[in-house]
Amino acid sequence: MCGISGVVNCGNREVLDRMTSVQAHRGPDDAGLWEKRFPDGSYIGLGSRRLAIVDRSSSGHMPMCNEDGTVWITYNGEIYNFGALRRELQDKGHRFASNTDTEVVIHLYEEEGRECVHRLNGMFSFAICDLRSTSPTLFVARDHFGVKPFYYVQQGRRFAFASEIKALLEVPGVDAELDAEALHQYLTFLWVPDPKTMFRGIFKLPAGHYATFFDGQLQITKYWDLTFPNADAAYPRSENDLAEEIRERFRASVEAQMVSDVPIAAFLSAGLDSSSIVAMMSRAARRPVRTYTITYPLKYRIGEKTLDDPKVAARLAQRLGCENQQIVVEPDVVDLLPRLTWHMDEPTADPAIIAAYLVCREASKQATVVLSGVGGDELFAGYRKHAAHYWAQAYQKVPSAVRRMLDPALAGVPGFRDTSVKGSVRLAKKMARSASLRPIERFVMNCTYLDEKQKAGLYKPDLWEQVSGFDASVRHRDSFSRVQDADFLNQMLYLDTKIFMTSLNLTYNDKMSMASSVEVRVPFLDRELAEFVSQTQGLLSSNHKIRLP
Repeated sequence: MCGISGVVNCGNREVLDRMTSVQAHRGPDDAGLWEKRFPDGSYIGLGSRRLAIVDRSSSGHMPMCNEDGTVWITYNGEIYNFGALRRELQDKGHRFASNTDTEVVIHLYEEEGRECVHRLNGMFSFAICDLRSTSPTLFVARDHFGVKPFYYVQQGRRFAFASEIKALLEVPGVDAELDAEALHQYLTFLWVPDPKTMFRGIFKLPAGHYATFFDGQLQITKYWDLTFPNADAAYPRSENDLAEEIRERFRASVEAQMVSDVPIAAFLSAGLDSSSIVAMMSRAARRPVRTYTITYPLKYRIGEKTLDDPKVAARLAQRLGCENQQIVVEPDVVDLLPRLTWHMDEPTADPAIIAAYLVCREASKQATVVLSGVGGDELFAGYRKHAAHYWAQAYQKVPSAVRRMLDPALAGVPGFRDTSVKGSVRLAKKMARSASLRPIERFVMNCTYLDEKQKAGLYKPDLWEQVSGFDASVRHRDSFSRVQDADFLNQMLYLDTKIFMTSLNLTYNDKMSMASSVEVRVPFLDRELAEFVSQTQGLLSSNHKIRLP
């Protein structure tokens, strides 16, 4: 895992050094710069901070080049099928100077050009400077799900990129200016959906996309997407047969992501996602797996169905023969906020950020790589909002006259804080607020925290004028339209995978793990596993995926 940066026709070596240094936490093991000026006066520079995971020797120094120095790369991530790709490339005559996956990407790009991304299974963001033609080409790419970040700025013939926004703000002419539409989205969802950021002119390369910058032109291309079958498609195999194949594919994903030259561990909650990962790890590991569980004082867990019981995690760890360390998050975390804000770069109103930082900080004392269950809920419909769609359908069968009495009554129910029913009351109130709407409108409303009236009350007239015609949920509606022929549950899963998971969950997991120089891997987001699940699970009826009471 690393921090990458680069500039085209903006800045110089000093700027590139500042961009790289401000991301030192992402790669404390090594740092490197490469730059080249051309006869026409143009300039390209690449920077890297390295967190050494595979082949920790100096052979892994970046930026890295091919044998004749005509292709240069700065790279962040892990390619889990790099061994097979390396052997294939060696058979074709490519020579390797290291055992890193970085060098595999270089030679694969030499062999297949921009189509190389279709061969990669892993998490990555990288930039390749190709000097083999008369004019240099910069080729950049981000992994299928957006596990690794890629931020960029384009100003005409000027282009800059980095793993974090703070590095881009080191580039002359890139200013920290507020994007009013992004603010509008943030107040709607409490985070900003890709490709926007809270900074005007700074964007995220979308997941599953690559881009080329050539002769001052930036061309962005989607190379991959998750697909689902039509709602009326049928699946001929039994549920047990499917479960067995998914189990085997999941096992293979976990074992592939255990390859490391540094200590490896796992997060463990009481949930199925992390528990499944730890169970697979314990089968493959030669020594007890280290696990880390985040928890809260009992008084804060009462009535919160989303906060797992740490005793369950401890029992599972004991059953599997794993080590388990529990980190208790106390409410007094104010002193952490300035540090977390600096690492996040943008406002994100999710308290899970605090827990993610604390568990990664503790894990970093003994492990450099940690496996996480992120992605399981998006693939297998694990969120309450997925079940809420079917609860709402049942609620709509209640006579409208009765619902007109129930809705305001539920809205007036107190919150029952510090009681065992507060979570259920909150969910019931939220469901009643949107249950009468059509499915897409209901889903968007359930994702919304401040509505248009509430936001208008916060804005000054000039700001309201800038955003009044902007639909904050435009990304949501666009994503629904791409899978409109799928079952609605699969539409929700697609939306969560493309927007919620990438823009929120994966973003703060990357930032908070990198704050402690820890690499977090996500076995559920193995590309081949996810493709199989979306196609086969998509053919099953909804009651196979969601167990309703």
